[in-house]
Amino acid sequence: MEMKFETRGLFEKYTDKEQFDRIREYGSVTEMWDVCLAEFGDRIAVSDGGKEYTFAELEEDAGGFRTLLSSLPPHSRVGIYAPNCYDWIRAFVAVVTSGHVAAAIPPQLDAPTVFGASMMCGLSALVYSPALAEKLEIVKAKRPDLPLIPSDSASDEKTSAVKCAANDPCAIVFTGGTTGRSKGALLSHGAVMQGTVNGCYGYRDVFYQRYLLILPLTHVFGLIRNLMTSLYTGSTLFVCRNNKDMFRDIAAFRPTIMVMVPALAEMALTLSKKFGKNMLGDDLKTIICGAAPVSPFLIGEYDRLGIKLLAGYGLTESANLVSGNPESVSKPESVGIPFPHQEFRIAENGELLLRGKNMMDGYVGVDEPDAYDGDWFRTGDLVRLDAEGYLYITGRIKEIIVLPSGENVSPAEVEAYFNEFDFIQDSQVFEDENELGARILALEVVPRATELAGMEPEEKKKYVVSELEKKNATLPTHFRVSRITVRDSDFERTPAMKIVRYKKFK
Repeated sequence: MEMKFETRGLFEKYTDKEQFDRIREYGSVTEMWDVCLAEFGDRIAVSDGGKEYTFAELEEDAGGFRTLLSSLPPHSRVGIYAPNCYDWIRAFVAVVTSGHVAAAIPPQLDAPTVFGASMMCGLSALVYSPALAEKLEIVKAKRPDLPLIPSDSASDEKTSAVKCAANDPCAIVFTGGTTGRSKGALLSHGAVMQGTVNGCYGYRDVFYQRYLLILPLTHVFGLIRNLMTSLYTGSTLFVCRNNKDMFRDIAAFRPTIMVMVPALAEMALTLSKKFGKNMLGDDLKTIICGAAPVSPFLIGEYDRLGIKLLAGYGLTESANLVSGNPESVSKPESVGIPFPHQEFRIAENGELLLRGKNMMDGYVGVDEPDAYDGDWFRTGDLVRLDAEGYLYITGRIKEIIVLPSGENVSPAEVEAYFNEFDFIQDSQVFEDENELGARILALEVVPRATELAGMEPEEKKKYVVSELEKKNATLPTHFRVSRITVRDSDFERTPAMKIVRYKKFK
């Protein structure tokens, strides 16, 4: 099944007309940035560490940073190795508007991995936070030729931005991809801009918002949907430097829109119920939620608070945004309508394949022939579409469990049945062995404390297991689990807050 989506018009009714008409497409980040400076120059672009920077001031500072890069050959790859901060944003704007490629290197990486990333990306320079300088010893020893630029440095001489084409390389963002190996996805200016514009579809108020940055800028969700769409819309981005201070920062900044992963939305909801007030503030109207499955429970609870929690789906390789759900309340299991300028193909095994303006140019430093079927990118995600064109994710190919009976089981598909209970916060179905060494399906769950308040711990576990066993008995035979465990703590999570899947025979 192949489909081409030019779906911009499907999103029009969800946005004020005057604002929707302002959503324009640009060929490059430089072209977008020129418009931002002309239209939003005096507006606050970034608030960080008690200081505010207008769009004009950000350009002034980026101009001084561009001078530090002026000796590099065109399209040089420049690493940015720093935590979320204004200097990271300034460096990114400077690098990509100089015609170079910004490689976003996660600040939590250790010294050997930073060196490995620099070699994989073929860096011509590395911008680094002085706070991370000690992690550069291996780079200094093995790459003495690599220019190292402190992120807080600049030149008094200003260098102007250069014109870039849509097919020029723009950014490298690391991902595990469909195979699980860490690698860098190379995104063109056109892909970054398509992802940025896609972030404007499906909600009422788009321009002049107040965003809080809590996701890492080295993750595609934080880079594209949080930073780039904020800049594109003339909004103000408040940098939360430490997530432990998130609620303090929310109270001070009063965001109107937030980009979050489900685990953070869950935590905010739990605290809101505990303290009897909306911990995300009365000004918040929209939550863009993704990077992991979004519970229908969260969508319903936030709707009761007057907040639209909008689920979506994307990949690093697709410049983040593939689809968004403007009808989350009525279709809470869906990840929404595919965004424009994409083509879909659903393979016979149910895998989603993509191509379009938002897709990467390939991986850097590694060869991944299995990532493509011809010119179609293999997402590794199993999907279905309903009659109205809404997309649903039913699992991951690499997580498929082959039972002794020969049946193929998607853990996510089985988990969805148990996640229907409001008292289940998260679950994981995996392959294990019983006491006789036979292979079985097992289930572990994390209860949602707010829905089981007042119960003693043992009473809570007995109730949860009893209700899940009733549900289990109604499932098709090959979906039934043979063991149910109620956890006292959360699952291990990745830096992007995704649950770490158990390997077979945990």
